[in-house]
Amino acid sequence: MSQYFYKFVLAVFLSLFLAAGPLQAQQATEAEASEPPSYSELLKALEDPAERDKLIAQLRALEQAKQDAAAADGSAQRQLEQPSGIAVLSQRLGSSLQAVTAQLSTDIELTLRAFSHLGSSDGVTEGKLDAWLPALRILALVIAATLVAYAVLRAIAGVLFGRLDTWIRTKPVQEAGGSPAPADSAQPRYRLRRLTLSRKLLGVLLALIVDVAATLLAALAGYVVAATLSDYSRSSGVFAYQFLTAFVLIEVVKSVSRAVFATRYDQLRLLPLQPETAAYWNRWITLLIALTGYCLLVVVPVGQTVLAPSIGRLIGLVIMLCVYVTALRVVWSQKTTVRAGLMQRADAAETAVFGTLLRALARTWHWLAFTYFTVLLVASQAEQAEALAFMMAATVQSVIAVVVGALASAALIRLQSRHISLPENWNRNLPLLERRVNSYKDPTLRGIHLAVVVVVLLLVLDAWRAFDLAAWLDSDRGRATVALILRVGIVLATAALVWTVLASVIEHRVGAREGRRASEREKTLLMLLRNAAAIVIVTMTVLVVLSQLGIDIGPLIAGAGVVGLAIGFGAQKLVQDVITGVFIQLENGMNQNDIVEVAGHFGTVEKITVRSVVIRTLDGGYHLIPFSAIDTVSNHTRDFGYHFAEYNIAHREDVDRAVAELGAAFKELMKDPELAAEVLEDIEIPGVTALNERGFSVRVLIKTRPGSQWMVQRAFNRHVKQRFDAAGIELPYPQTVVHFGRDREGHTAEVNVRAVDAVRESVQSPPA
Repeated sequence: MSQYFYKFVLAVFLSLFLAAGPLQAQQATEAEASEPPSYSELLKALEDPAERDKLIAQLRALEQAKQDAAAADGSAQRQLEQPSGIAVLSQRLGSSLQAVTAQLSTDIELTLRAFSHLGSSDGVTEGKLDAWLPALRILALVIAATLVAYAVLRAIAGVLFGRLDTWIRTKPVQEAGGSPAPADSAQPRYRLRRLTLSRKLLGVLLALIVDVAATLLAALAGYVVAATLSDYSRSSGVFAYQFLTAFVLIEVVKSVSRAVFATRYDQLRLLPLQPETAAYWNRWITLLIALTGYCLLVVVPVGQTVLAPSIGRLIGLVIMLCVYVTALRVVWSQKTTVRAGLMQRADAAETAVFGTLLRALARTWHWLAFTYFTVLLVASQAEQAEALAFMMAATVQSVIAVVVGALASAALIRLQSRHISLPENWNRNLPLLERRVNSYKDPTLRGIHLAVVVVVLLLVLDAWRAFDLAAWLDSDRGRATVALILRVGIVLATAALVWTVLASVIEHRVGAREGRRASEREKTLLMLLRNAAAIVIVTMTVLVVLSQLGIDIGPLIAGAGVVGLAIGFGAQKLVQDVITGVFIQLENGMNQNDIVEVAGHFGTVEKITVRSVVIRTLDGGYHLIPFSAIDTVSNHTRDFGYHFAEYNIAHREDVDRAVAELGAAFKELMKDPELAAEVLEDIEIPGVTALNERGFSVRVLIKTRPGSQWMVQRAFNRHVKQRFDAAGIELPYPQTVVHFGRDREGHTAEVNVRAVDAVRESVQSPPA
């Protein structure tokens, strides 16, 4: 009995990983049971017209199958030789349908011929049923024993399921340390939710293990019955072992369905569904799984062995048609309900990517289900022996690819919403590096997200044999495409790295470092270098990417040269602008933030390019001046500045007293610490510089820091006015000499002083 048990365990594990195992076991048993026909039997078959026709039909079928296999091998070889490695889905579907149609026609013909000779001595089923009757009896007993054991074990498992459901339902109220969790604390609530979720997942996993264990123990009971009753010399237990293998496979898959749609235990249900909805879907899904599995793994092989291959295939076709029609009817009836539920889940989704996926699935889920069951029907008739293994492998690969892709997309979305923070010393030395890195993040993550979507799509197509991914990757075009993507990515990454390093170095030189700030000339030259480097990097990157894409950039470069030559001849003014601007920058004529006077405009240099300079005047005017229009540059902020003024004083005032008051005004100016810091030297008063009709002029010079002369001028003028007013020094104002006319004899008319008297009388005071 121990060796039987070991054989059973080995068969179970092989059946879990190799769905084609039952077919191989059956073929091996049939090969052992059958012996080569003798020459007398062959001669008898050739003499009998019915047997001869049957043999001819079988030979034709074998020849057709051989030709189909050769054509399939040639098509696969051509696909491997194709550069793209892409298998056209329509051609495969058409060839499959053609093969199914031809096989169905042959099966119907052979079945009708078999039933026409039923009961006669030359019938195709004559004697076969009697030969396999012991195996059928053992199959029936094993089925009964397995189902009885499974019912008992499921009843015991139900008790365990109830306890697991109660254990999950019991809400944990204590933390690991044993103290009650505060109700008003956010962290304990988060831990409580996480602990509850862990309990649920652990409970569902334990329930699945119990369910699978019940299946294996029931199969073990059936295996004991089969080993006890079967006779290995006559292969009487082949059908029983076939059933046990199918039972393990099918019930394990149904266990997964029961874990997802737990009908009687709400806490053991993975999906958040109502009990009625879960029971509905669990009933139909388990029914379809049972019909499909037992049909392909038990009914069809037994029918082909006991009756005839054609009859077995027709029985499988009828059952699969029933499964197909039932599945389509269920999907169509629940189309609206499932769509509404998925839309509701999409609206409540925490991340946008899952909401979008759920909305897309809600609109197309029924078409995906129709396609799935159509492929199942065609595959079950084209390759009945491999249909179930193909569907399971394709389904598992598709689900894994989609789930992993969805998780990767969710992770990318989370990364895209986060801000990359750099260390404080980096931000201090390179102020724009953090913003630049974050600007690279979104395009990079979007590119990776697109690559994930493409890979998931290719894996799904490869799972359903609509695209041979391995052959495409092994082909020349596949390797070239992958290499192209890698090369373009490396080029873009290198360009971004070079620009980041160059821009960061420029920012470091421009910014403050170790108490030193860059001069305005250095800032201007570095900004010009940065703009020129950006143009060069972008141009070179575009040209290299185009060359990697297979575009000949030689004509582009030649055309750019011709265009540049034409621009050089036709745009001499532009060339003059550039050359003049280069020499102005080399001679350090002006920089940003300098106060200059160029082309009749006095203001601040706001921007300098390779062609022009922007002047912002005091009234806020924005003046764009080409360098070719600049003849003279008057820079008022270079090295130092002077407050230069000529103060006019009346003739009757004392010169020395006026000079003394100007010196006193400067001393009051220097009492202001902010203004004193801007003054470089003591005041210079050369003396009287002019005598005119208004008075005499005294010149004043105050040396200041560059750009501070106007601020010092305003403050000094205020102090001068205050000092002159206090000292009674008169600042001259316009004076007019009145000349009265004379007659021919030289007499002058008397001045009418009545107006003066009238004014005096009106104000009751002598006029000034």
